[in-house]
Amino acid sequence: MRIRYVVSTMIFWWRETRLSLEQECQFLRSLGFGVELWPSIRGLDDCRYERRNWARLKAATDGMLVAMRTRNDRPSLEQWDEQLQCAKMLGAHLVADLPSLRISQNLDRDGYDFAAEVIHRATTSGVSLCLETGPLPVMKKAGEVFDSLRYCLDTGHANLDPDHDFKQYVDALAPRISHLHLTDNYGFIDDHERPGLAGGIARENWDYLLETLMRFDNDIIGSFEMCPCMPGVMIRQAGEFIFGTLNWPNPPHQTPTDVRQLYHPF
Repeated sequence: MRIRYVVSTMIFWWRETRLSLEQECQFLRSLGFGVELWPSIRGLDDCRYERRNWARLKAATDGMLVAMRTRNDRPSLEQWDEQLQCAKMLGAHLVADLPSLRISQNLDRDGYDFAAEVIHRATTSGVSLCLETGPLPVMKKAGEVFDSLRYCLDTGHANLDPDHDFKQYVDALAPRISHLHLTDNYGFIDDHERPGLAGGIARENWDYLLETLMRFDNDIIGSFEMCPCMPGVMIRQAGEFIFGTLNWPNPPHQTPTDVRQLYHPF
């Protein structure tokens, strides 16, 4: 197994501007990371992968390992062609979710015609297409239908599924994993906190993931997919330090129902 690392531009949300891409790439490059591009800046509809942006993308990411998260606006076949050509130009993996490929989460439906055409075009273009983690039975069925489809395992999503545990996700997807979204959460919502969060994914699960991946000869991109702190995250981290590390007295206590009252305005 070989694993190389990128950082998702998700980490720059709320701070990005139309002019900041070069600075973000330069910053990540200086730290030794590649970049995983999201299709747009949060709050704007303009897609980075449109042909008019190609020269800028090429220059900004020159010399970097690049991955791309596909458009999330149910792209047409023409828009798929455009982002596939962009990925080929940048030498990038494309990470797709179920809606972008129009794969239903209803296992009783066989609507794979659109996905079949996209996957055929990706194969013809020489672009590795990785299906991002969704419901495990749907992921497995898509893999059975399409031999060339690879997987992106999102550790945060695998930590949240009420029907399948983390190790089941790893066991089912590991042979075809080409991409990882490395993120953490407390098990209630996919808030994209940093890996290694105290009270997040158990250390044994992280160890199990690496040990399992080592059994396969896959070339993997590990993407740190972290979101800027939301108020709830900042409060939790401050509380962990004040009450956990410094042991200040009289910490507030939450009931199980309180935990689910989350501020999440996305």
